[in-house]
Amino acid sequence: MLIAIGAILKWAVTANVNGFNIQTAGTVLFVVGLVGLVISLFYTFWWTNRHDAAYEDTRVVRRPPPAA
Repeated sequence: MLIAIGAILKWAVTANVNGFNIQTAGTVLFVVGLVGLVISLFYTFWWTNRHDAAYEDTRVVRRPPPAA
């Protein structure tokens, strides 16, 4: 969401406001959104897979039924 808002403010808005640069604010939002995206992808694909492998135990031991 921040990436989209930042891109709109950076490249689509042409208004000028005294004391506030809209394009700079758009760049800041765009960069913050990209950093958040990179962190979330890093957490999703690297950090969670690393911890799941340590706790995974899928061995199934089947024993014959007791003799009748």
